[in-house]
Amino acid sequence: MIELAAQNLSVRLPVLLVIFGIVVLLALAAMAAIGKRVAVRSQLEKLAPNADLAPSTRSLRARDVDSAWSRLAAAVEATGLNLTDTRSDRLSEKLRAAGYTSPSAGRVFTLVRLGMIFLLPLTYVLLSYSSGEPPSFLRLYLVGSFLALLGLYIPNLYVQSRADRRKEAIINGFPDSLDLMLVCVESGLGLEAAMDRVGREMVRSHPLIAELLSITVLQLRAGASREEAFRKLADLSTVEEIRSFTTLIIQSDKLGTSISSTLRVYAAEMRERRQMRAEEKAYRLPVLISIPLVVCMLPVMIGTLMLPAVVMMVRKIFPLMVGG
Repeated sequence: MIELAAQNLSVRLPVLLVIFGIVVLLALAAMAAIGKRVAVRSQLEKLAPNADLAPSTRSLRARDVDSAWSRLAAAVEATGLNLTDTRSDRLSEKLRAAGYTSPSAGRVFTLVRLGMIFLLPLTYVLLSYSSGEPPSFLRLYLVGSFLALLGLYIPNLYVQSRADRRKEAIINGFPDSLDLMLVCVESGLGLEAAMDRVGREMVRSHPLIAELLSITVLQLRAGASREEAFRKLADLSTVEEIRSFTTLIIQSDKLGTSISSTLRVYAAEMRERRQMRAEEKAYRLPVLISIPLVVCMLPVMIGTLMLPAVVMMVRKIFPLMVGG
């Protein structure tokens, strides 16, 4: 049939038309399905303009467990290799400070470190032997050892930098959340309702603050005491300012003092700290700018100023000195 269609033009044209019709029908069906999905999504966005549509209906814990990294770590451990770190508590605290709250985050981190230890030297070896002139054994050993150590510490540096960025984002956004919480409390809402409202309002501006407040509200609604929920908030944030805030709220709740006055005093203190940090960064700018100024611009300026004198010495003074 294929040979007949290839040789005979009268058979080839109907076959091509049938294939073209099938492709067109499939494309129209796909476009109709995509258009229907887009229409439903736009209607849902009109009904809830401030709510973010979740890509799936699975829970957050199910997404963490079913993630690709978790399945890969479980498959590696199934072979007999234990990925549990000896200092698992300290590692879990470091990963939690970076925003990795999954139960399998420690095992995935250990797996990534092991993979980097072997991947970087192996890549260097393959690139070296793919070139025209392979390097010596000593060079391979030294460079491979350096790359293995580099692969061991690169995940630590990444996690530390991510933790620093997360901490900075939380510290910069927390005074705004305290101001909004103070407005809600003074308008008549309770502390739990105020935290819920502020968490929903700050989803786009400060998503990390909104996540922390939402988790605390859910714990309070699940039946946890206020002290327990706020202590878990401090442990989850791993930020000293939020830890001080939770301690202050717990003490105010035990002593029966006004929550609004507590929020007002701590919000003013947080704003003052944020202003002091901004001033400190501003005062550091002249020192930081002087480094490229001295390294890059100063030699050029010195060379430009001294070049005419050097040319004059070469042309006039040096010949006189040698008797020319």
